[in-house]
Amino acid sequence: MKETPFHKFHTELGAKMHEFAGYDMPIQYKGINEEHMAVVNSVGVFDVSHMGEFWVKGPKALEFLQKVTSNDASKLEIGQIQYSFFPNEKGGVIDDFLLYRYEEEKYMMVPNAANVEKDWAWCVEQNTMGAELENASDRIAQLAVQGPKAIETLQKLTATKLSEIPYYHFVVGEVAGCPNVIISNTGYTGCGGFELYFYPEYSEKLWMAIIEAGESFGIMPCGLGARDTLRLEMGFCLYGNDIDAEHTAIESGLGWITKTGDNKKDLIGRVVFVDQKANGVARKLVAFEMKEKGIPRHGYDITNEAGEVIGNVTSGTMSPAMKVGIGLGYVQTKYSTVGTTIFINVRNKNLKAEVVKLPFRK
Repeated sequence: MKETPFHKFHTELGAKMHEFAGYDMPIQYKGINEEHMAVVNSVGVFDVSHMGEFWVKGPKALEFLQKVTSNDASKLEIGQIQYSFFPNEKGGVIDDFLLYRYEEEKYMMVPNAANVEKDWAWCVEQNTMGAELENASDRIAQLAVQGPKAIETLQKLTATKLSEIPYYHFVVGEVAGCPNVIISNTGYTGCGGFELYFYPEYSEKLWMAIIEAGESFGIMPCGLGARDTLRLEMGFCLYGNDIDAEHTAIESGLGWITKTGDNKKDLIGRVVFVDQKANGVARKLVAFEMKEKGIPRHGYDITNEAGEVIGNVTSGTMSPAMKVGIGLGYVQTKYSTVGTTIFINVRNKNLKAEVVKLPFRK
C-alpha cells in the first residue's frame, strides 16, 4: 500500500488504519462521532493527500476542459474554483472533481483518490486537441482544516487575509513559513474551512504548525469515517455510492453543474443531457430522514407503502449531530417530492422515512 507524507503521525497517534484507494489511511483516531462533532463545533484536520491533482495547460486547455468537464470552464476567473464532473457518452458520471483556474492558461483538476488512474487514462484518451496534461498526484500533498475555528487556527500561520478569500476561491501564499501553498476556501464537511495544497517536503512542518495553532481550540485529527458522516449530513455525494457511471448526472441531481449551451456543443454526453432536461427521468436521487428507529445502509431496499421496491439506499448513517438515521438513495421519480413517505427495509422490516430537502444539518 502507498503511504501519505503524514503516515507516521497517524500511526503515532494510534489511528485505526485501513486500505483506501491503494493508500494506508486513518479511518478514525478517538472515534468517528467525537471527531465529527469536533469539526461541527470547532476544528479538525484531515489528511487528504491521497486525492489526485492534474494540471491542464496551454492554449488548448480551455477547449479540452469544455469537452470533458460538465461545467462551463469559460466562466472561471483566475483564483476561482468550480465543482464539475467527467461525463461519459451515456450521460453517466466517470468522476466528480474540483477545477481550479490557476493562471490564464493553467488549470488544476482534483479528482477522487480511487479514480486517479481511470480519470487520467480518460483525459489522455479525450485529449484530441493537444492540451498539455500533467499528472502531479504524487508530487502534491493536501490537508483539509475544517470547522468554524479553522480560519482562526490558520490565520495564526499566514499573512494572507483568509477572511478575504470567498467561498470556492483560492490564493497562493506562505503558510507556517512554507512557500507556494494553495489556500483554498473549500471542503467536504459543510462546516467551513480550507484545503491546503503543498509540496510533500513541507508536510511535517505544516502538520506540526497546524496542530499547535489549533491547540487552544481543541483541534482534532480526523479520519475518513468522520469525513464520510460530515459529507452525508450536508448531502454531498460520494462517488461509487451516490453517483457513478451507470446513473446519469440528471438522475443524480447534478443538472446544476451540467451545462449544455452553445459553448458546450462538444461536451461528451450532451445529447443525453439535453433530452433528459427536456423530458425528465424515471428515477432520481433523494435525501431522506428516518421517522422510525433504524439506521439505513448502502444497498438497502426502498419501498412504497405497499411494500413494492421503488429504489435503493446509496448512503446512510446515524447522524452524529442530529441523532437520527439519514440517507441518500434512488427512487422512482413519482416518489421523489419532498415530504413523500417512503420505507427503508432495515433487517427485513420496512421502516418509515420521509423525503427531505438538503442539507440535513442546517
